[in-house]
Amino acid sequence: MPKKYKIVTLLGDGVSQEVIPEAVKALKAAQEVVGGFELDFVEFECGFEYYKKTKEPWPTEAYPACKDSDAILFGATGLPGVEGLESIVYVHRILRRNLDLYANVRPVKLRENVRCPLVGKKPGDINFVIVRENTEDLYTPIRGVLKRAEVEEVAIDVKIVTRKGAERVIKYSFELCKKRGRGAPMDGKLRITCVDKSTVLSSCKLFRKVFNEVADTYPEIEKDYALIDAWTQWVIRRPEYYNVVVTTNMFGDIITDMVAPIQGGLGLTPSAEVGEKHGMFRPVHGSAPKYYGKSVVNPIATILSAKMLMDWLATKYSDKSAKEAGTLIEKAVDLTLKDGKIITFDLGGSSKTHEVGDEIANKIRIINSI
Repeated sequence: MPKKYKIVTLLGDGVSQEVIPEAVKALKAAQEVVGGFELDFVEFECGFEYYKKTKEPWPTEAYPACKDSDAILFGATGLPGVEGLESIVYVHRILRRNLDLYANVRPVKLRENVRCPLVGKKPGDINFVIVRENTEDLYTPIRGVLKRAEVEEVAIDVKIVTRKGAERVIKYSFELCKKRGRGAPMDGKLRITCVDKSTVLSSCKLFRKVFNEVADTYPEIEKDYALIDAWTQWVIRRPEYYNVVVTTNMFGDIITDMVAPIQGGLGLTPSAEVGEKHGMFRPVHGSAPKYYGKSVVNPIATILSAKMLMDWLATKYSDKSAKEAGTLIEKAVDLTLKDGKIITFDLGGSSKTHEVGDEIANKIRIINSI
């Protein structure tokens, strides 16, 4: 009997509604070709557009469905004029917190026929992963604004790092380094870089202390350190030095967007948010409202997130068919980029979002004969 997986898709706002269907298209094509598993998709609206209609961020049955699912495929929520509205970020925040998605995994890989703004860098030079702690730090809801005479005078955010939170995401990073097998492009070494601001912040001092404790149990992996401000220029100068990078929540949020251009932009940047039991997969980019309705955005980040979804199912359930499906999706993406004929404007082409999705799905179906 084939393994059956329940996949919840959350359409979100803006271009999310255009790219999520393309990822589903790739997943269905991989299921058709590989066999050995069945994907049952359950779709929900969520975000600002849904809120405007209902005064709720998503349907009441959406969260129980997410909790009961094998994986979640999500885009982004939010539109102009509603920044800060709790209901718009509620969906993402509640899933991270309630499902305990503590590791945010964001690969950084330069692929063939994709222009890199760093002079002289080519495919093979840039291939590392940033693992961002996903449940603590400044995004922990301990904050407020103090008023005097009805004037907002002081705003407070508290940076939280716990031993448990640090230890589990750091252990995840070391295990990921072992699983990846390949070392840094520059020298082939298995290396993990701890990025923090331990010279100033007590929270980062604890994070680094725990990093060292965990590193001692992985003697085969080289430990490396960087202060956040220094790392931002080192990664531009020699990205090939890095293999796995682990950092705290807010720093990870910033630097993963910062390095997106060196792999071709946010349209090629996938991510996974995972815990012990649950996994959510989404592109790093947001709802991009200025492009919504034009069918011009690149769906590859979302399709590669779907690839990560299949890899995660493969690991969780020891499912070789799921692993094969993930590999097939990535091969189809790479072939599409290599051909360079059906690509969106961000990569120098003029193809529509659905045309790129169709091309990748077609390549999945015929890849063995190419």
